[in-house]
Amino acid sequence: MRKVLAINYSQTGQLSRILQSISQPIIQSEQIEFEVINIEPAKPFPFPWPFLQFFRIFPETVAMEPVELKPITPKYQQYDLVILPYQVWFLSPSLPIASFLQSSQAKSLLADTPVITVIGCRGMWLMAQEKVKAQLSKLQAKLLDNVVLSDDCGAFFSFLATPLWMLTGNKKPLSWVPAAGVSDQDIADAERFGVAIKSRLENDATPLTQSMFKGLSAVTINEKLIASETMANHSFGIWSKILRKIGPQQSTRRALGLTVYVVFLLTLILTVVPISALIKKLISPLTRTKITEQKKYYAEPSGE
Repeated sequence: MRKVLAINYSQTGQLSRILQSISQPIIQSEQIEFEVINIEPAKPFPFPWPFLQFFRIFPETVAMEPVELKPITPKYQQYDLVILPYQVWFLSPSLPIASFLQSSQAKSLLADTPVITVIGCRGMWLMAQEKVKAQLSKLQAKLLDNVVLSDDCGAFFSFLATPLWMLTGNKKPLSWVPAAGVSDQDIADAERFGVAIKSRLENDATPLTQSMFKGLSAVTINEKLIASETMANHSFGIWSKILRKIGPQQSTRRALGLTVYVVFLLTLILTVVPISALIKKLISPLTRTKITEQKKYYAEPSGE
């Protein structure tokens, strides 16, 4: 009997739906035992988020500063495969998942174990995955595949729709803004990854060592966002250090610092980002080879 474990934290329920779609074929197999463990912070994060509270956790999220989690009790000590879905918070893995990856339980569960990461996000995930890859490497886990399902309503509208969802709990609070989140069709289509896992585990008894999702369009790299993500991630790192030095998470000093940061962030988005996008478009003939190499790197291990 092959054993598959999913370790999940889904604040809005979207990741749980994605995981359910992927796992459906696996659950139907008589040769695979499938187990889901939900990560729970000792102090739950709110949803919907109060506006200021959402930004108060920004510095700790970027720094991947662990929070206390409730202990988990997996059925086995070793699994043939672990599926790790996660959300992206401030270009980083969500704080509960980041905390789990730094825990002693992760060290015992994931060492020498094949792992598939599954991301549900607005659209920017490259830097978060780099951080997850680094943690998996420290744990000596083996990243086999990565699946990314992102918001398909476009960069402009998702910039409005996703924050509104986070702050109101409603995926479509305004009639003129498209619904936030991954589309129902994309979630349903994610079943193809479960079919690939089921087929591999049923038909080959050897340990998993190679990607199972080649040719399945597991990820799509938006080349326009590569430089923007890199720049924003660098900026987030600087501001994370500044805000943590200014004051504790719930302090007035932190709130004042966050006000300055939010103004800075909006200014950056409205001015620097469009200008840098224009510059990148103008020089694209000169950077085509580099961008091609970057796309190939970030698409690994599953490929576009």
